[in-house]
Amino acid sequence: MPLLAETSFVFANPWAFLLLGLIPLLLVLKGKKGQQGAVVFSSLHILNRLGPMTRSRAGGFRIALMMLALGFGILALTRPQWVDKKTKTTESGIELILAIDVSRSMQVEDFEIGGAKANRLQAAKKVTREFIRGRKSDRIGLLAFAGRPYLASPLTVSHDWLEGPNGLGRVRIGLVEDGTAIGSAIAAAAKRLDKRPAKSKVVVLLTDGVNNSGKLSPIEAAKLAKTLGIKIYTIAVGTYGDYTVQTPRGPQMLRQEFDEETLQQIASIADGDYFRAQDTSGLETIFSQIDKLEKTEVKTRTTVTADELFYWPAFVAFLFGLLSLIGGETFWRRFP
Repeated sequence: MPLLAETSFVFANPWAFLLLGLIPLLLVLKGKKGQQGAVVFSSLHILNRLGPMTRSRAGGFRIALMMLALGFGILALTRPQWVDKKTKTTESGIELILAIDVSRSMQVEDFEIGGAKANRLQAAKKVTREFIRGRKSDRIGLLAFAGRPYLASPLTVSHDWLEGPNGLGRVRIGLVEDGTAIGSAIAAAAKRLDKRPAKSKVVVLLTDGVNNSGKLSPIEAAKLAKTLGIKIYTIAVGTYGDYTVQTPRGPQMLRQEFDEETLQQIASIADGDYFRAQDTSGLETIFSQIDKLEKTEVKTRTTVTADELFYWPAFVAFLFGLLSLIGGETFWRRFP
């Protein structure tokens, strides 16, 4: 059950900031002259006997304290909070392994990506990456195969890992001997999915060739997967024709062959479907169809807790107000 935690600082009542406009308004009103005094003195010399005049800056300090108290009081009213948001997502219950052919024939450039020529493996990895991004709550593993299979990435819900150098980055031509071991690839994927507690176990096998390596036939491997409750979708990629591919011995001519009948039997035995992709858009459509076929309900539960911080500005407002009040009644008090 993946847990996503997010912490943020917010104001529950941001509208209260509008009240800060009262402060300059009160200062303007305080600065206005009042009505003219009723008693007029021709001279102020008589007041000299009453003692020294109170310093005018004392009144300014008191007004400043009152405005600060009001400002912090308004800040408290906005209710600043630390909000902790935790989202728990229930996994979909689907565990899926993508088995991708990395034989040398996957170098054939009969696909396009963005209007430019691309080989079959590049197209397969592009569509696979998009498929992975759409399956956020599934455990997905990557298995590559040529003359023998190898695990590119174990089953994981970390899709960043799958798309990185330790995932799709390890799905490349030349890491193992050449060939097309379809039966061995199915068996290796089934072994990874066996005894997993998933509601649904799926293998998506993508290849452009005929089984010509490995000790286990594709049909026997499909029957084994069936007994383990594993569903298999098979995809044949590429077009018929004669092509040139690079090998350690230099360029080599290749006549494209597909064993569509065997791939159809594999899908039929393991309760899946067979697809044929001759271009990138077709491959994208196939993965979209598989995505729709393998859907389960995903539940998300979000818990939000808020830590109130309003008491801090409220306390500061109280201190400024108290200081203003005490000062007005003691050392700032004005006598007639």
